[in-house]
Amino acid sequence: MPAEITYPQIVKPANDSARLENHRRTCVSMIVADYLWRGWSAEEIVRQYPYLTLAETHAALTYYFEHREEIEAELLTEHRKAEEWKNRVEQLPL
Repeated sequence: MPAEITYPQIVKPANDSARLENHRRTCVSMIVADYLWRGWSAEEIVRQYPYLTLAETHAALTYYFEHREEIEAELLTEHRKAEEWKNRVEQLPL
């Protein structure tokens, strides 16, 4: 049986999103979204979120590159939920 890979500074609770260990409200997918969609480097992400360290940002990106399908599925789900919410709100009478 292969050894289990651990990711410093990343926790992955069962049936939940991968998160930063010291910032439980910060999901790996949030950092990845900024990397992919905004084109931010790890250094820029740290500038935008000063509570993050460069090591935490690199850990999140490493996790993404090794779990691409998981994180991209999470991003797609978040996008779909946002679109559904937007469509519901647009239909509400003011």
